[in-house]
Amino acid sequence: MIDAASRGSTDRTEHRDIVVNEVPGFRPLTLDLAVPVAAPQPAPVLVWIHGGAWLFGSPKHPADWLMELDPFTAAISAGFAVASAQYRLSGEAHFPAQLDDVKAAVRWLRRHGDTVGVDRERIGVWGESAGGHLASMLALTGDDQDDSRVEAAVCWYAPSNLLTMQSQAHPAGTIDHDAADSPESLLIGAPLADNPGLGRAASPITHVTDQAPPILLIHGDQDLVVPVGQSEELAAALTAAGADVELSVVRGADHCFAGVPVEPLIRDTLAFFTRVLAPDTGALPPH
Repeated sequence: MIDAASRGSTDRTEHRDIVVNEVPGFRPLTLDLAVPVAAPQPAPVLVWIHGGAWLFGSPKHPADWLMELDPFTAAISAGFAVASAQYRLSGEAHFPAQLDDVKAAVRWLRRHGDTVGVDRERIGVWGESAGGHLASMLALTGDDQDDSRVEAAVCWYAPSNLLTMQSQAHPAGTIDHDAADSPESLLIGAPLADNPGLGRAASPITHVTDQAPPILLIHGDQDLVVPVGQSEELAAALTAAGADVELSVVRGADHCFAGVPVEPLIRDTLAFFTRVLAPDTGALPPH
């Protein structure tokens, strides 16, 4: 039974406020899902995880710059269902609560996706910034034992090693990543500089193995918030482990890809997901 409100539109059926987990002392965690009406079903599904330094943001209200580009409609047109996952922010709970929450979203899709036209075996995860961090953590730690495995991940300008963020920071950057009030310290609930063990546990690079699903990392070389070295470091570790990884460094791009056209990067993202999750459909994102 779907605990959600459903509605239809011209190109998608929407299921809103699906309850995926109930944490004591916290509001129910929900998932919003849009399933394309024209695509053969069950459809592969992309789980979107929003950014915001683990401090801000909501799947209910995507960032204005992102919605101007409307990547979710592009994904629907390419034959993918899109699920927007909710997670607790760092002011509400410390890591690994955020990872637990996005795993709950995947777990619901793995267990109940067939009731809403979603292919339970073709789940990709896609996130930007803090959401990209959670996407890579999900890709690297999900498994079949608890139904949290995903088959592909795309991570836009994501933190990958909290312990090297400060040393890799762009000279023009203004964030002290090691400070007690940095987003990274607030995520783990303690000053990062004094608690390397917590920072290490919350870093995707710690969890790299040869069992990682295919991962695409896209990062601007002028990122003043999350240094490009983060994606370079993770790509090197995945390559060394024998995993399937692609790294795309975007010249001239700041955080959120400011300074460059983003539409080609959306097309690259959806082409990657099509190749990995839907190679036999022939569906490609519109140009």
